[in-house]
Amino acid sequence: MTTWTSEELNLIAKADELEMAPRRGNGTLRGPVPIWVVRDGENLYVRSFRGTDGGWWRTARASHEGHIRSGGVDKDVTFVEVTDSETNDRIDTAYRTKYGRFGDAYVNPMVAARSTTLRLLPR
Repeated sequence: MTTWTSEELNLIAKADELEMAPRRGNGTLRGPVPIWVVRDGENLYVRSFRGTDGGWWRTARASHEGHIRSGGVDKDVTFVEVTDSETNDRIDTAYRTKYGRFGDAYVNPMVAARSTTLRLLPR
Protein backbone atom coordinates (compact mmCIF):
# COMPACT_ATOMS: atom_id res chain seq x y z
CA MET A 1 0.00 0.00 0.00
CA THR A 2 1.26 3.47 -0.88
CA THR A 3 1.61 6.00 1.92
CA TRP A 4 1.79 9.78 2.07
CA THR A 5 5.19 11.39 2.37
CA SER A 6 5.77 13.69 5.33
CA GLU A 7 5.94 16.64 2.93
CA GLU A 8 2.60 15.73 1.30
CA LEU A 9 0.92 15.31 4.69
CA ASN A 10 2.23 18.67 5.90
CA LEU A 11 1.29 20.55 2.73
CA ILE A 12 -2.25 19.14 2.61
CA ALA A 13 -2.80 19.53 6.36
CA LYS A 14 -1.80 23.23 6.21
CA ALA A 15 -4.18 23.97 3.32
CA ASP A 16 -7.68 25.17 4.18
CA GLU A 17 -9.30 23.26 1.34
CA LEU A 18 -8.82 20.26 -0.85
CA GLU A 19 -10.17 19.91 -4.39
CA MET A 20 -12.04 16.61 -4.55
CA ALA A 21 -12.84 14.90 -7.88
CA PRO A 22 -14.27 11.40 -7.35
CA ARG A 23 -14.28 8.92 -10.23
CA ARG A 24 -17.68 8.13 -11.71
CA GLY A 25 -18.84 4.66 -12.68
CA ASN A 26 -17.95 5.35 -16.33
CA GLY A 27 -14.33 6.11 -15.35
CA THR A 28 -14.45 9.90 -15.74
CA LEU A 29 -13.80 12.31 -12.91
CA ARG A 30 -16.53 14.55 -11.52
CA GLY A 31 -15.71 18.22 -11.57
CA PRO A 32 -13.60 19.11 -8.53
CA VAL A 33 -15.33 20.58 -5.50
CA PRO A 34 -13.60 22.33 -2.58
CA ILE A 35 -13.91 20.50 0.73
CA TRP A 36 -12.23 20.57 4.13
CA VAL A 37 -9.51 18.06 4.95
CA VAL A 38 -7.96 17.10 8.29
CA ARG A 39 -4.93 15.11 9.32
CA ASP A 40 -4.76 12.54 12.08
CA GLY A 41 -1.29 11.09 12.47
CA GLU A 42 -0.15 9.76 9.10
CA ASN A 43 -3.64 9.83 7.59
CA LEU A 44 -5.86 12.37 5.86
CA TYR A 45 -9.64 12.46 6.19
CA VAL A 46 -12.59 14.21 4.57
CA ARG A 47 -16.31 14.42 5.29
CA SER A 48 -19.33 15.69 3.40
CA PHE A 49 -20.79 18.95 4.73
CA ARG A 50 -24.16 17.84 3.29
CA GLY A 51 -23.90 14.42 4.90
CA THR A 52 -24.97 11.44 2.81
CA ASP A 53 -26.79 13.82 0.42
CA GLY A 54 -23.46 15.23 -0.83
CA GLY A 55 -23.04 14.42 -4.52
CA TRP A 56 -19.26 14.13 -4.43
CA TRP A 57 -19.49 11.83 -1.39
CA ARG A 58 -22.02 9.49 -3.04
CA THR A 59 -19.76 9.22 -6.09
CA ALA A 60 -16.64 8.66 -3.95
CA ARG A 61 -18.40 6.01 -1.87
CA ALA A 62 -19.56 4.15 -4.97
CA SER A 63 -16.23 4.15 -6.82
CA HIS A 64 -13.71 4.41 -3.95
CA GLU A 65 -11.42 6.25 -6.38
CA GLY A 66 -10.71 9.82 -7.35
CA HIS A 67 -8.24 12.64 -7.61
CA ILE A 68 -7.30 15.38 -5.14
CA ARG A 69 -5.38 18.65 -5.25
CA SER A 70 -4.32 20.55 -2.17
CA GLY A 71 -1.32 22.56 -1.01
CA GLY A 72 0.52 21.86 -4.24
CA VAL A 73 -0.08 18.10 -4.02
CA ASP A 74 -1.84 16.51 -7.01
CA LYS A 75 -2.70 12.80 -6.50
CA ASP A 76 -4.93 9.94 -7.46
CA VAL A 77 -6.45 8.48 -4.30
CA THR A 78 -8.45 5.60 -2.94
CA PHE A 79 -11.29 6.36 -0.50
CA VAL A 80 -11.70 4.11 2.53
CA GLU A 81 -14.86 4.39 4.62
CA VAL A 82 -14.23 4.96 8.33
CA THR A 83 -16.78 3.63 10.79
CA ASP A 84 -14.97 3.16 14.10
CA SER A 85 -15.89 5.57 16.88
CA GLU A 86 -12.37 6.12 18.19
CA THR A 87 -11.08 7.38 14.83
CA ASN A 88 -14.21 9.48 14.28
CA ASP A 89 -13.79 11.06 17.73
CA ARG A 90 -10.27 12.17 16.75
CA ILE A 91 -11.55 13.45 13.40
CA ASP A 92 -14.26 15.47 15.20
CA THR A 93 -11.54 17.09 17.30
CA ALA A 94 -9.38 17.72 14.23
CA TYR A 95 -12.26 19.52 12.45
CA ARG A 96 -13.02 21.65 15.52
CA THR A 97 -9.33 22.52 15.97
CA LYS A 98 -8.50 23.31 12.35
CA TYR A 99 -11.74 25.00 11.29
CA GLY A 100 -13.18 26.38 14.54
CA ARG A 101 -12.39 29.92 13.40
CA PHE A 102 -15.20 29.61 10.83
CA GLY A 103 -17.82 29.15 13.56
CA ASP A 104 -20.28 26.50 14.67
CA ALA A 105 -22.55 27.00 11.64
CA TYR A 106 -19.85 25.38 9.50
CA VAL A 107 -18.03 23.13 11.93
CA ASN A 108 -21.05 21.48 13.57
CA PRO A 109 -22.35 19.97 10.29
CA MET A 110 -18.89 18.50 9.67
CA VAL A 111 -18.82 16.93 13.11
CA ALA A 112 -22.38 15.65 12.66
CA ALA A 113 -21.40 14.04 9.33
CA ARG A 114 -19.40 11.23 10.97
CA SER A 115 -21.09 8.62 8.79
CA THR A 116 -19.41 10.18 5.72
CA THR A 117 -15.81 10.02 6.97
CA LEU A 118 -13.41 8.85 4.26
CA ARG A 119 -9.69 8.21 4.64
CA LEU A 120 -7.60 9.25 1.65
CA LEU A 121 -4.94 6.82 0.49
CA PRO A 122 -2.53 7.84 -2.28
CA ARG A 123 -2.35 5.59 -5.33
